[in-house]
Amino acid sequence: MTRTLPKPFLAQPIAHRGLHGPAPENSLGAFRAAIAGGFGIELDVQLTRDRKAVVFHDYTLERLTREAGPVRMHDQYELGNFSLEGTEETIPTLPETLGLVAGQVPIIIEIKDQDMHLGPDIGPLERAVAKDIRRYPGDLALMSFNPHTVHMMKELCPGTACGLITCDFPEEHWGRIDSKRLAELRSYDSVNACNADFISHVVNDLDSGLVAQARADGLPVLCWTVRSVEDARHAYRLADQITFEGFTPA
Repeated sequence: MTRTLPKPFLAQPIAHRGLHGPAPENSLGAFRAAIAGGFGIELDVQLTRDRKAVVFHDYTLERLTREAGPVRMHDQYELGNFSLEGTEETIPTLPETLGLVAGQVPIIIEIKDQDMHLGPDIGPLERAVAKDIRRYPGDLALMSFNPHTVHMMKELCPGTACGLITCDFPEEHWGRIDSKRLAELRSYDSVNACNADFISHVVNDLDSGLVAQARADGLPVLCWTVRSVEDARHAYRLADQITFEGFTPA
Protein backbone atom coordinates (compact mmCIF):
# COMPACT_ATOMS: atom_id res chain seq x y z
CA MET A 1 0.00 0.00 0.00
CA THR A 2 1.27 3.47 -0.90
CA ARG A 3 2.32 5.55 2.10
CA THR A 4 0.46 8.82 1.68
CA LEU A 5 -2.02 11.30 3.15
CA PRO A 6 -5.41 12.00 1.54
CA LYS A 7 -5.49 15.17 -0.58
CA PRO A 8 -7.91 17.12 1.67
CA PHE A 9 -5.19 17.33 4.34
CA LEU A 10 -2.89 19.07 1.87
CA ALA A 11 -5.52 21.44 0.48
CA GLN A 12 -5.98 23.76 3.46
CA PRO A 13 -3.97 24.92 6.49
CA ILE A 14 -4.56 22.99 9.70
CA ALA A 15 -5.58 24.84 12.87
CA HIS A 16 -3.37 23.76 15.78
CA ARG A 17 -5.65 22.61 18.63
CA GLY A 18 -8.48 24.22 16.70
CA LEU A 19 -8.81 27.92 15.88
CA HIS A 20 -8.35 29.03 19.49
CA GLY A 21 -8.46 32.55 20.87
CA PRO A 22 -10.96 33.68 22.09
CA ALA A 23 -12.15 30.07 22.53
CA PRO A 24 -9.69 27.90 24.50
CA GLU A 25 -7.43 25.45 22.69
CA ASN A 26 -8.83 21.97 22.06
CA SER A 27 -12.36 23.13 22.86
CA LEU A 28 -15.53 22.62 20.88
CA GLY A 29 -15.62 26.39 20.38
CA ALA A 30 -12.16 26.34 18.81
CA PHE A 31 -13.23 23.50 16.53
CA ARG A 32 -16.38 25.36 15.48
CA ALA A 33 -14.24 28.38 14.61
CA ALA A 34 -11.91 26.23 12.50
CA ILE A 35 -14.86 24.73 10.65
CA ALA A 36 -16.31 28.19 10.02
CA GLY A 37 -12.95 29.30 8.62
CA GLY A 38 -12.64 26.26 6.39
CA PHE A 39 -9.48 25.03 8.12
CA GLY A 40 -8.46 21.51 8.98
CA ILE A 41 -8.22 20.65 12.66
CA GLU A 42 -5.35 19.19 14.68
CA LEU A 43 -6.17 18.03 18.20
CA ASP A 44 -4.59 16.05 21.03
CA VAL A 45 -5.96 13.15 23.03
CA GLN A 46 -5.11 11.91 26.50
CA LEU A 47 -6.27 8.86 28.45
CA THR A 48 -8.70 9.09 31.36
CA ARG A 49 -8.90 6.97 34.49
CA ASP A 50 -11.74 4.99 32.90
CA ARG A 51 -9.63 4.46 29.76
CA LYS A 52 -11.47 6.85 27.47
CA ALA A 53 -9.97 9.37 25.05
CA VAL A 54 -10.48 13.04 25.88
CA VAL A 55 -9.30 16.04 23.89
CA PHE A 56 -6.56 17.72 25.90
CA HIS A 57 -2.92 18.52 25.22
CA ASP A 58 -1.19 18.54 28.61
CA TYR A 59 -0.62 15.60 30.92
CA THR A 60 -1.74 17.71 33.89
CA LEU A 61 -4.67 20.06 34.37
CA GLU A 62 -3.09 23.19 35.86
CA ARG A 63 -2.39 25.29 32.76
CA LEU A 64 -5.89 25.23 31.33
CA THR A 65 -8.22 24.56 34.26
CA ARG A 66 -8.64 25.45 37.92
CA GLU A 67 -7.94 21.83 38.81
CA ALA A 68 -4.60 20.14 39.53
CA GLY A 69 -2.96 16.81 38.92
CA PRO A 70 -2.74 14.33 36.04
CA VAL A 71 -5.54 14.03 33.50
CA ARG A 72 -5.44 10.25 33.84
CA MET A 73 -6.44 10.45 37.52
CA HIS A 74 -9.95 11.59 36.53
CA ASP A 75 -12.71 9.86 34.59
CA GLN A 76 -14.29 11.36 31.49
CA TYR A 77 -17.33 12.65 33.37
CA GLU A 78 -15.26 14.55 35.92
CA LEU A 79 -13.12 16.06 33.17
CA GLY A 80 -16.23 17.06 31.27
CA ASN A 81 -17.17 19.35 34.17
CA PHE A 82 -13.84 21.17 34.34
CA SER A 83 -13.95 24.69 32.87
CA LEU A 84 -11.30 25.55 30.30
CA GLU A 85 -9.62 28.89 31.07
CA GLY A 86 -12.60 30.02 33.14
CA THR A 87 -14.99 29.85 30.18
CA GLU A 88 -18.14 27.82 29.67
CA GLU A 89 -16.09 25.44 27.52
CA THR A 90 -15.17 22.12 29.15
CA ILE A 91 -12.87 19.24 28.23
CA PRO A 92 -14.56 17.33 25.39
CA THR A 93 -14.40 13.62 24.76
CA LEU A 94 -13.13 12.40 21.42
CA PRO A 95 -16.58 11.09 20.39
CA GLU A 96 -18.13 14.50 21.18
CA THR A 97 -15.54 16.19 19.02
CA LEU A 98 -15.96 13.79 16.12
CA GLY A 99 -19.71 14.27 16.33
CA LEU A 100 -19.25 18.02 16.03
CA VAL A 101 -16.79 17.95 13.13
CA ALA A 102 -18.71 15.19 11.32
CA GLY A 103 -16.58 15.29 8.19
CA GLN A 104 -16.94 19.03 7.57
CA VAL A 105 -13.14 19.52 7.54
CA PRO A 106 -10.17 17.14 7.78
CA ILE A 107 -9.09 16.22 11.29
CA ILE A 108 -5.72 15.00 12.57
CA ILE A 109 -5.56 13.37 15.99
CA GLU A 110 -2.29 13.47 17.89
CA ILE A 111 -2.13 10.54 20.28
CA LYS A 112 -0.08 11.75 23.23
CA ASP A 113 2.69 9.43 24.36
CA GLN A 114 1.63 7.39 27.39
CA ASP A 115 4.95 5.54 27.83
CA MET A 116 6.53 8.91 28.76
CA HIS A 117 9.80 7.83 27.13
CA LEU A 118 8.45 7.25 23.59
CA GLY A 119 8.80 3.53 24.20
CA PRO A 120 6.60 0.42 23.90
CA ASP A 121 4.54 0.73 27.11
CA ILE A 122 1.36 1.76 25.30
CA GLY A 123 -2.01 0.36 24.30
CA PRO A 124 -5.04 1.61 26.28
CA LEU A 125 -5.23 5.05 24.64
CA GLU A 126 -4.51 3.63 21.21
CA ARG A 127 -7.33 1.10 21.55
CA ALA A 128 -9.72 3.78 22.84
CA VAL A 129 -8.99 5.99 19.84
CA ALA A 130 -9.36 3.08 17.41
CA LYS A 131 -12.78 2.31 18.87
CA ASP A 132 -13.94 5.92 18.73
CA ILE A 133 -12.95 6.53 15.10
CA ARG A 134 -14.13 3.21 13.69
CA ARG A 135 -17.24 4.57 11.98
CA TYR A 136 -16.15 8.16 11.47
CA PRO A 137 -17.40 9.28 8.03
CA GLY A 138 -14.91 12.07 7.24
CA ASP A 139 -11.26 12.65 6.44
CA LEU A 140 -9.25 11.63 9.50
CA ALA A 141 -5.57 10.93 10.14
CA LEU A 142 -3.59 9.93 13.21
CA MET A 143 -0.11 10.86 14.40
CA SER A 144 2.20 10.60 17.38
CA PHE A 145 5.75 11.32 18.50
CA ASN A 146 5.94 7.66 19.54
CA PRO A 147 6.82 5.28 16.67
CA HIS A 148 5.36 2.38 18.67
CA THR A 149 2.01 4.19 18.69
CA VAL A 150 2.16 4.81 14.94
CA HIS A 151 2.90 1.14 14.31
CA MET A 152 0.05 0.02 16.57
CA MET A 153 -2.46 2.40 15.01
CA LYS A 154 -1.61 1.15 11.53
CA GLU A 155 -2.52 -2.34 12.75
CA LEU A 156 -5.66 -1.24 14.61
CA CYS A 157 -6.90 1.14 11.91
CA PRO A 158 -5.92 -0.20 8.48
CA GLY A 159 -6.73 2.31 5.79
CA THR A 160 -6.31 5.32 8.10
CA ALA A 161 -3.23 7.46 7.43
CA CYS A 162 -0.84 7.36 10.39
CA GLY A 163 2.07 9.79 10.67
CA LEU A 164 5.12 10.29 12.84
CA ILE A 165 5.73 13.66 14.50
CA THR A 166 9.40 14.51 14.19
CA CYS A 167 11.86 17.18 15.28
CA ASP A 168 15.51 17.63 16.19
CA PHE A 169 14.81 16.37 19.74
CA PRO A 170 17.08 18.76 21.67
CA GLU A 171 18.21 17.12 24.90
CA GLU A 172 17.40 20.21 26.98
CA HIS A 173 13.71 19.73 26.10
CA TRP A 174 13.65 15.93 26.08
CA GLY A 175 15.83 15.23 29.12
CA ARG A 176 13.58 12.45 30.40
CA ILE A 177 14.61 10.33 27.38
CA ASP A 178 18.11 8.87 27.17
CA SER A 179 20.55 10.08 24.51
CA LYS A 180 20.58 6.80 22.58
CA ARG A 181 16.80 6.85 22.18
CA LEU A 182 16.86 10.49 21.08
CA ALA A 183 19.44 9.66 18.42
CA GLU A 184 17.16 6.90 17.13
CA LEU A 185 14.22 9.30 16.97
CA ARG A 186 16.23 11.87 15.00
CA SER A 187 17.01 9.24 12.38
CA TYR A 188 14.89 8.55 9.31
CA ASP A 189 15.04 4.91 10.39
CA SER A 190 12.36 5.75 12.96
CA VAL A 191 10.01 6.79 10.13
CA ASN A 192 10.58 3.56 8.23
CA ALA A 193 10.45 1.39 11.35
CA CYS A 194 6.82 2.33 12.00
CA ASN A 195 5.95 2.56 8.28
CA ALA A 196 4.63 6.10 8.74
CA ASP A 197 2.39 7.42 5.96
CA PHE A 198 3.55 11.01 6.49
CA ILE A 199 5.64 13.10 8.86
CA SER A 200 4.86 16.30 10.73
CA HIS A 201 8.14 18.09 11.43
CA VAL A 202 8.96 21.11 13.59
CA VAL A 203 8.98 24.27 11.47
CA ASN A 204 12.40 25.56 12.55
CA ASP A 205 14.16 22.38 11.39
CA LEU A 206 12.61 21.81 7.97
CA ASP A 207 16.00 21.88 6.25
CA SER A 208 16.99 18.67 8.07
CA GLY A 209 18.17 15.50 6.40
CA LEU A 210 15.16 13.62 7.77
CA VAL A 211 12.76 15.93 5.93
CA ALA A 212 14.84 15.73 2.76
CA GLN A 213 14.73 11.93 2.91
CA ALA A 214 10.98 11.93 3.47
CA ARG A 215 10.47 14.15 0.44
CA ALA A 216 12.81 11.97 -1.63
CA ASP A 217 10.69 8.95 -0.67
CA GLY A 218 7.49 10.76 -1.64
CA LEU A 219 6.10 11.06 1.88
CA PRO A 220 3.85 14.05 2.57
CA VAL A 221 5.47 16.55 4.95
CA LEU A 222 3.38 18.60 7.37
CA CYS A 223 4.95 21.01 9.83
CA TRP A 224 4.29 22.52 13.25
CA THR A 225 3.73 25.08 14.63
CA VAL A 226 3.60 28.09 12.28
CA ARG A 227 2.82 31.36 14.07
CA SER A 228 3.27 34.09 11.44
CA VAL A 229 2.82 34.84 7.76
CA GLU A 230 6.60 34.97 7.39
CA ASP A 231 7.03 31.52 8.93
CA ALA A 232 4.28 30.20 6.66
CA ARG A 233 6.10 31.43 3.55
CA HIS A 234 9.26 29.68 4.72
CA ALA A 235 7.41 26.50 5.62
CA TYR A 236 5.65 26.15 2.28
CA ARG A 237 9.01 26.05 0.52
CA LEU A 238 9.85 22.80 2.31
CA ALA A 239 6.56 21.33 3.55
CA ASP A 240 3.30 20.36 1.89
CA GLN A 241 1.04 21.89 4.54
CA ILE A 242 1.26 23.86 7.77
CA THR A 243 -0.23 23.52 11.23
CA PHE A 244 -0.77 27.08 12.50
CA GLU A 245 -1.91 29.18 15.44
CA GLY A 246 -1.92 32.85 16.45
CA PHE A 247 -2.71 34.24 12.99
CA THR A 248 -5.06 33.51 10.11
CA PRO A 249 -3.40 32.20 6.93
CA ALA A 250 -4.41 33.88 3.68
